[in-house]
Amino acid sequence: MSSNWKLTLAYDGTDYCGWQVQPGLPTIQEELSGALERITGERVLPQGSGRTDAGVHALGQVASFALKAPIPAENLQRALNRTLPAAIRVLQAERAAEDFHARHSARSKWYEYRIFRGEICPPFSARYVYALHGPLRLDAMRQAAASFLGEHDFRSFMASDPDRTARARGSEVEDCVRTIFASEWYENGDMLTYRVHGSGFLHHMVRNLVGTMIAVGRGQFQAGEIPHLLALRDRRATGATAPARGLYLHSVMY
Repeated sequence: MSSNWKLTLAYDGTDYCGWQVQPGLPTIQEELSGALERITGERVLPQGSGRTDAGVHALGQVASFALKAPIPAENLQRALNRTLPAAIRVLQAERAAEDFHARHSARSKWYEYRIFRGEICPPFSARYVYALHGPLRLDAMRQAAASFLGEHDFRSFMASDPDRTARARGSEVEDCVRTIFASEWYENGDMLTYRVHGSGFLHHMVRNLVGTMIAVGRGQFQAGEIPHLLALRDRRATGATAPARGLYLHSVMY
């Protein structure tokens, strides 16, 4: 009889092409699947709470899968951390309810985006922050961030996705309405961090929000324009996509 498992993971996404398995490319899902097979002899495909993109990091990604092997949770965690590359760590392994699914059971997610504001970014931080030296109007960026709170159609901040494009050609219409519960910038020395909590996020949505708020900080947009940009539902009207290296999936709420 199989047991349903829940893993909480942290990873450095720099050298990976995202979460989802892609033929011939290194991905987090493939690394985890391979490690589980080496440990248990079972070939499973762990389902993540979402698909982090190439270069995006995680502090608390969640994965679920079923195993037949009767292995204690602490032994599975220890074995996975011995088998996985150092860039991927299992923070917790636990048996879950039979109907638990990392993605379908998720109620909301927290993301962080980190910007290094100093003149010289330390080389040991360069893979994990967006180094952006120069003047930014932080008050305007905070005002813009507050405009995202509540329920909105975020089509203006969604990148194109081949899977979604294919569905749009068929009978399915992409639902771009999401609810944002928290959206705020925090400053600590040379580090500027954006934290956002939402019911869900569209493809590249957080990076596009950040890119547009950076444009607000530079005076290319006014903070008061955000409601208008949301209403346009046009990605071409908003700011550039911020680099992947500054983005972290912080945690998943169930």
